Parts: sequence; structure tokens; C-alpha cells
Amino acid sequence: MPADPTLHLGHRAAAPPYPATAPAAPAAPVASGHPGNAFPEGEVPEGYTPTERDLPVINRGDTVQVKVSPVPAPAGEVPAGDGPGPLYVVGDVHGYLDELVAALRAQGLIDENGGWAAGNARLWFLGDFTDRGPDGIGVIDLVMRLSAEAAAAGGYCKALMGNHELLLIGAKRFGDTPVNSGAGTATFQAAWLLNGGQKQDMDRLQDVHLQWMSRLDAVVREDDHLLVHSDTTAYLEYGETIEDVNDTVHEIINRNDADEVWDVFRKFTKRFAFRDDGGPQAVQELLTTYGGSRIVHGHSPIPYLLGQVGTEDGEDGGGPVVDGPHVYADGLAIAMDGGVTMAGKLLVVQLPLNG
Repeated sequence: MPADPTLHLGHRAAAPPYPATAPAAPAAPVASGHPGNAFPEGEVPEGYTPTERDLPVINRGDTVQVKVSPVPAPAGEVPAGDGPGPLYVVGDVHGYLDELVAALRAQGLIDENGGWAAGNARLWFLGDFTDRGPDGIGVIDLVMRLSAEAAAAGGYCKALMGNHELLLIGAKRFGDTPVNSGAGTATFQAAWLLNGGQKQDMDRLQDVHLQWMSRLDAVVREDDHLLVHSDTTAYLEYGETIEDVNDTVHEIINRNDADEVWDVFRKFTKRFAFRDDGGPQAVQELLTTYGGSRIVHGHSPIPYLLGQVGTEDGEDGGGPVVDGPHVYADGLAIAMDGGVTMAGKLLVVQLPLNG
């Protein structure tokens, strides 16, 4: 069994390409470019960051990657002790179920049949289960099942809400209902398609999936780590405590107001708050407010943070090189999105990191 939990998980077929343009809402024609095609051509709203593959390439010389090589527990072995078990985190999955299963097996978290095998271990998914990849609903089903099996074994498997969970909820609930994007008219349906929405996921989406996603927390603290999905300070707008943030987000989703849900989606789609000179200060603001000594996030693919350029299928061996999580912002931030959608890697690692 490989010791490197960020091992390449094998060749796969390329993900379906993004639609070149998203369908406009019948009653609200929109322009191209923005999630939901919301802003006039060439006029990007202030503070907006894209979620498509053409993200800006960030060339940074003061960041490092940490190669993590913990020894995985043999499948079926239950960690001893009455206290909490080891803590693991999973980066963005985006529908790549086979890669997720392989990475969880490599860490000894599931057995050959896909059942929970880690006893009292704690496993956190950082959000973004669907879109872009081939089997988002299969990923959600696996996580839901592992949550029950882990609880029965004395551990737990939990998940955070990513911007793509908000996007899928909105696309299902509100469809082509126009929303005020702050820069024109948008729709959740158009935004979902533009950001890799897969018809097979929508066809298989059930009420139980929607209810589960709607109850996911946005922020948690485990040990000395603050876990969030997005590398943004927008969480501060929803409360001064972790409980306040999660309660506020849940209340907005439950009110079922398309404009309110869109606003949360828009804010949780922002990225790159922890890079550049102001990055450490932004991270520290979150840590001071919510606790912890390091922030762990997904959302922004490591290949972009490292200034690498990759393709969806990694043809000609040109895929991005991702050996482990990306530590930056003076060591205060850990990026966990290994870029599985662009032939990178799906990261499953144990915290705290070695090194």
C-alpha cells in the first residue's frame, strides 16, 4: 500500500467540457462570462473571482508544498484509546468517485468493499462534491453512508458546505428564476451549467440529498485547525462565532429566498484572500475571530496557487504536479484542493501535517 496519500490515482477519461455558454433565462437575457452570465461583456464586478478553469495563474515564490507520508492504518484496524481518533481532511472531490475511493483506501479509512474501516478516526470533507466530474451524486451517497458507519464505529465522517453545494441547491430549487447578482440578472440554472453542472447529477438528485446538503456547516474548528471551504474572509459577514455563522447560513437557506441564497453563493465563491502580502493578516483575522492556529481550505486549486498550468485530461504528461497540501500565508493556511478536475490529485491527508 503506497505511503503517500496524495498518490496519483490513475488515468481517467476527461471530464465533460464546460459549456461554452450557459442558457439564458427565458425572461431575463444575460451576457456571457459571469456565473449565471450576469455581467455585461467586459465589465467584471469589483471583487469577483471566477470559478471556471481560466483562473488567473498565481506565481508565488514564498509558498511551499508539504509532502505528507503518514503510514496508513491497515484496513479494518480500529485505533485504540478512549479519546478522539486521528483527524483527516479531504479536498474538493467534484464528482470523481473512483479517485475518492482510491484515496480513502490508501489512507486505510475504508476497506476493499468501501466500508468504514477507521474506527474512531475523524474525517472531514471540505465541500464541493458535485459538478465537473462524472458522479457527484455517487460521491454524496458515499459520504452519507460513511457518516452513519463511522458514527457506529465510534468515529465520524462529516462535511462542510462548499459553493457548489449552494449552487446545486439553488439550481434545483430556483431553476431559471432571475436573481439580482449585484451586476445584472443571473439564474442559478445558468450558473450551475457554466460551472460544470452535470445532467446526470440533477436527474439523480433526491430530496434526501438536498436536505443533507442544506444542513452542512460552513465553518468548524477541529483540534487547532479552522476548517472552511473557501479561501475568503466572507465568513466574517455572517457572525462573530462559528455557531453564528452556521446558524445564519442555515436560516438563509431555509427561508428559500433565491436572492439571499445567491448572495451567500456569490460570497463563498470568492477566493485568493490569503495570498499576496495581505494574506497572513486575512488568515489571522479569521483565526482571531473563530479560533485555531491554522486555517485549512479547499476551493482554489493548488496548481493555480503554484503557478502551474494543467489540462483536464493531463494529456502528453502535462498535468500539474501536486505532491501534497499547499502551505502558505506565513504557514497559517493549508490549501487542500489538489486540482482533481484538471488531472491533479484528490488529497486525503492527516492533520497535523508532518513538517
